[in-house]
Amino acid sequence: MKLGGDLTLWFIGRLLSVSELKNADRPYLSLGGVFPYSRNMKATLLRAWHEAAGARFAPFAGFDMPIQYPAGAVEEHRLCRRGAGFFDIDHMGQFIISSKGAGEALSALVSNRILDMKEAEARYALLLNESGGVIDDLFIYRMNRDEAEDGWFVVVNAGNRELDYAWFRERLPKGVGLEDVSDSVYMISVQGPQALRLLDSVSGGALSAIPRSSMVMTRIMGLPVRMGRTGYTGEDGAELFYDAGKARELWEFLLAEAGRLGIEAGPVGLAARDSLRFEAGMPLHGHEISPDITPPEALLSWACDFEKEFTGKASLLAQKERGLRRKLVTLNVKGGVPREGYAVLSGDGLELGRCVAGMFCPTTGTYSANAFVPPDYAKPGTVLAVSIRGGAKEATVIKRPLYIPVYRRSV
Repeated sequence: MKLGGDLTLWFIGRLLSVSELKNADRPYLSLGGVFPYSRNMKATLLRAWHEAAGARFAPFAGFDMPIQYPAGAVEEHRLCRRGAGFFDIDHMGQFIISSKGAGEALSALVSNRILDMKEAEARYALLLNESGGVIDDLFIYRMNRDEAEDGWFVVVNAGNRELDYAWFRERLPKGVGLEDVSDSVYMISVQGPQALRLLDSVSGGALSAIPRSSMVMTRIMGLPVRMGRTGYTGEDGAELFYDAGKARELWEFLLAEAGRLGIEAGPVGLAARDSLRFEAGMPLHGHEISPDITPPEALLSWACDFEKEFTGKASLLAQKERGLRRKLVTLNVKGGVPREGYAVLSGDGLELGRCVAGMFCPTTGTYSANAFVPPDYAKPGTVLAVSIRGGAKEATVIKRPLYIPVYRRSV
């Protein structure tokens, strides 16, 4: 099988949840197999565009999402690394938390420092339970004063939208506003070496005028757009938030503008989005992070400010005091394809943990996996094994990430 098909089938197979299987009422046809399609599945407003572009779909976080296009997941991955990849990510959720005291209240609920953020800054943070497990990972943007009083624009993961909203609603003090704007705001992402040139062309240079991890309110084809210089691929680019009523119009306008500028660009499905984030060392909820996984275990202590109070802090300090029992590692595997759930073994065959993600990585040309193992086995260069179809295949712990994001490289 071609690598693109292998990557896509692996991705689709691991997306199917038990609830989706139970609710399926008709077969879902995709590359190389038949998968269930739930009658309760949502679709983004670009669904018809994706169909016309030849996309293949599969369930993800309650949405019927494009997984790949005719060129294949590997080619889409490479396109994003060399040109400009377009991602329809409107399955993500967006909240606005505002009014007097909103910042202090939000700070108490998220792991990272946010009160020092200037207007239009963006920051990554975690929403933790009392045990220190990761309920969700968030991107938080501080809004301008003319938009809202003490306003915060919070982007949450698709599958956690309702849970996160309830969590905030129950814990934010009376008088602090919480609005779910996910249905009225459309979200897309343009990522890659040519993304900056493209987005500057249509916004009068607005994107290059701001640093990484910040946002700007601009206009594209006359439409107000919130543009965050953030992303999930390891490339430069932006995530765009705009009126959902203009979902297709702006998407097609940007693609047309890329063509006019001679920029190689095209849509990228969720399979390649996953391999892009994997190479760049970014976590995916339900895999490298979950309510049962803590930030120190997932190598995300940097997203926790222990100088302030936040939910879960006491549990994390206690965990640090007693020492970690497991730690996230990335493995390069020889002789087989590592997949989620496969056992990681020591040299003498002792099971150390399980893979939480595994795939072919197009940029490095490796078959790699993420897994949690005891800290004594987490040093780069340690030789372990992954059990693949009854055989122990050599696996070496490597320095993370496989692909250093372009904005972290020394100039």
